[in-house]
Amino acid sequence: MYLNTPPRSTIRLTRRGRMALIAAGAVVAGTAVAVPLLVMGEEEPARPTSLVIPEGWRASQVYEAVDKALTLPAGTTKKSLDKLDLKLPNDADGNPEGYLFPATYPLEENGRKATPDSLLSAMVDTANRKFSGAPIAAGAQRNAMNVYQAVTIASIVQAEAATRTDMAKVARVVFNRLERGMPLQMDSTINYALKRSTLRTTEADTRIESPYNTYQRMGLPPTPIDNPGDDAMRAAINPAAGDWLYFVTVKAGDTRFTADYDEHLRNVAEFNAHQKQQRQQKQQEASPKPTG
Repeated sequence: MYLNTPPRSTIRLTRRGRMALIAAGAVVAGTAVAVPLLVMGEEEPARPTSLVIPEGWRASQVYEAVDKALTLPAGTTKKSLDKLDLKLPNDADGNPEGYLFPATYPLEENGRKATPDSLLSAMVDTANRKFSGAPIAAGAQRNAMNVYQAVTIASIVQAEAATRTDMAKVARVVFNRLERGMPLQMDSTINYALKRSTLRTTEADTRIESPYNTYQRMGLPPTPIDNPGDDAMRAAINPAAGDWLYFVTVKAGDTRFTADYDEHLRNVAEFNAHQKQQRQQKQQEASPKPTG
């Protein structure tokens, strides 16, 4: 039985679920930052030496970035999956989503240039080292789930949390809804199904036929929806204490968690008003200015 589940025509659980998807084109720069990045060597400034995979990237973005980093035709890295023997858990059924760990990967080692196979294998091997250790395994077991389920929850946390400090609270909302038999109703899973990123999820979106539609289907999505980093994984196995069932990021730095549906409606009304104000401001800034 659903407990205080908001009517779909009225409200959504969250306004997150829109991880800021950065175009998979890698950016050439000299220092490592949390954006698509190719680190330049000193002797050959036009030649990248490393590829940084940011936290929260989807597998599709990783494939595109690898293609561009290695100057390969679009689609080459994705096609290489058919002949790879990646060390993925059985639950993944050959899908590396969630296991392409965000980190910096060299494009050449010991005189050997990286290939799609070597890069994807390195990402999965890194994920396995991170996820197979005692802390993650014990944390998953403590929360009555396996590691793959923990990675799936971490991927939702990565997509939904507005800040690092919100992650443990978002994880608690996920657990609270699962424990109460409520649908997760996460916009991030809808965005994943529709291969997009947006702040606005319509009622029509919530009716799509997809195993990733957590408005219509109970439980977790069948796979992770992105590749989470360390912080999201820690939150997934160590959720904060709280009775929250709803959350909304009203504006930057102001995410509100509550167990009270009416309070959530008020918070969402503030979010909608803030979004409307921002749209109007952008329209004003874009409109031609009168001349003298």
